[in-house]
Amino acid sequence: MRLRSFLLLLVAALACTRPSRAPAARGTLIRRATLLDGTGAPPRIADVRIVRDRIDAVGDLTPRATDRVVDATGLVLAPGFIDTHSHYDRGVFTHRDAIAAVSQGITTAVVGQDGGSPEPSVAGFLARLDSTPAAINFATYAGHGSLREEAMRADYKRAATPAELARMEAALRLDLAAGALGLSTGLEYDPGIYSRPEEVLALARTAASSGGRYISHVRSEDRAFWPAVAELLAIGRLGMPVQLSHAKLAMRSLWGRAPALLDTLDRARAAGVRVTADVYPYTYWQSTLTVLFPDRNVDDAAAQEFALREVAAPEGLLLGRFAPEPSYVGKTLADISALRGTAPGATLAALIHEAEAWERAHPDSGGAESVIGTSMSEDDVARLLAWPHANVCTDGELAGRHPRGYGAFTRVLGRYVRERRVVSWAEAIRKMTSSAAEHVGIRERGVVAPGRYADLVLLDTARVIDRATPAAPRAVSEGIVTTWVNGVAVWDGGRATGAYPGRGVRRR
Repeated sequence: MRLRSFLLLLVAALACTRPSRAPAARGTLIRRATLLDGTGAPPRIADVRIVRDRIDAVGDLTPRATDRVVDATGLVLAPGFIDTHSHYDRGVFTHRDAIAAVSQGITTAVVGQDGGSPEPSVAGFLARLDSTPAAINFATYAGHGSLREEAMRADYKRAATPAELARMEAALRLDLAAGALGLSTGLEYDPGIYSRPEEVLALARTAASSGGRYISHVRSEDRAFWPAVAELLAIGRLGMPVQLSHAKLAMRSLWGRAPALLDTLDRARAAGVRVTADVYPYTYWQSTLTVLFPDRNVDDAAAQEFALREVAAPEGLLLGRFAPEPSYVGKTLADISALRGTAPGATLAALIHEAEAWERAHPDSGGAESVIGTSMSEDDVARLLAWPHANVCTDGELAGRHPRGYGAFTRVLGRYVRERRVVSWAEAIRKMTSSAAEHVGIRERGVVAPGRYADLVLLDTARVIDRATPAAPRAVSEGIVTTWVNGVAVWDGGRATGAYPGRGVRRR
């Protein structure tokens, strides 16, 4: 009996000293929101609870004592927007609050575009994000141009040798192992413009063998557009997903041909090619002056005349950067031609030569010039945006001269959805979220559902609109109420919160 009594007392004592249940984690309850969940489903009224970095529950929820409650009555709640073609890696560690992105609801940016891997490397970039996170998430591709520069150095204006291609393939495998989504190309730019299709195809096979994807600024968006699209689709026939970057018809002779392009892509999809596209909602691009001369024959008078007649008029070429003469920034080629007293074609060639000389004198500068060129049709942009397999992108920078960096997503919502009704609200949100995630292979983001990462945006559909213009490229959009990244508010009440919950998103 004594033993039995002792054991009972011991059990009672242990029960009394057993640790109490851990308190419920503090959450955020977003109440009575009009939910567009990213799937394309119609809107519905729902509550969403965030706990830590995940969505805990969706439905008709009862507030807990530990919840911070956000009244979303009359507002739309959507997944955070995913920018599938971005240059937000440029200056991210200087602009960690990423106001350009969070103020328009972007929570994840996909970089490493146009053939350029982020600095110093895919592995180095993602590791730095781990130690010094930004306000938003980043995923990246491995850039063909960066691989080519490393393998060929300054001697890149030719086809790669088998040994050089082998070095590129080995470096690509390292980038893929570090978490790159796949391979990107910028085949209208140096050094990628000098690569043969066989080189690109071989590297695409390397990416495909690791489950990677392919995204491309194709060889031409004007003169040789159709062969460039054909090259993209040939890579898609390897069986890997392929994405047409910032789809556009950037030459007067191509205007109105969007239906023909979409028919080509639809026929490829019907034949088994997993081709998709991203689009930004502007009729003007930003690039370098040299893209106006795919044969790099800048002194050829006929080539000059063709570029200024068919691609972009002198009045439609606005300098966004010009290191040799910074006062030219914000001026058009027509303005500079008048200042110099030289013909537009000759002025254009001279600007290119001056920029190249400056770059030779400043080899680590990152480039001497950029230009914003007006060369697309508004109707074509709308048709491309409406294609079911197109998603929205910015192609923008955190502190760039093109307004797309601050306004692409809100421009789509305000001007193409609310005003022009090109697509429905549910479809537009799908294009910005679940469709974007699927197109680049990002998981667990892009849909509002229990267990998904709590990347969310709360917006006012009556007010949402872009305000950035070429003259004021960093004007902040209206109508984005709150942006959450991994459960933490990074934009609220018209300002950045100073939180940096972003992460590197790696391919699995």
